Amino acid sequence: MTFLVTFIQLLFTLLTWAIIIRILLSWVRIDPYHPTWGPLLSLLDQITEPLLGPARRLLPPMAGLDFSPIIVLILLSFIERFLLNALRGL
Repeated sequence: MTFLVTFIQLLFTLLTWAIIIRILLSWVRIDPYHPTWGPLLSLLDQITEPLLGPARRLLPPMAGLDFSPIIVLILLSFIERFLLNALRGL
């Protein structure tokens, strides 16, 4: 049981940090064809876009601001708490 709780915490922490890093990298211009940064950016997009895409469709960017990462981070927090409380209740 502790392994599952630890795994869920690690998974949600990694997803949260991936989204935060993507937010920070969206503020700077990085060449997507750079031999080092290109594959890392591609991996980050592959990890986060399945979460951010649906949120972006529900709430499109307004005045050039994309609020989908905030929505996803809040939802991830609620889902993590729900799962951990459900597991600890068993």
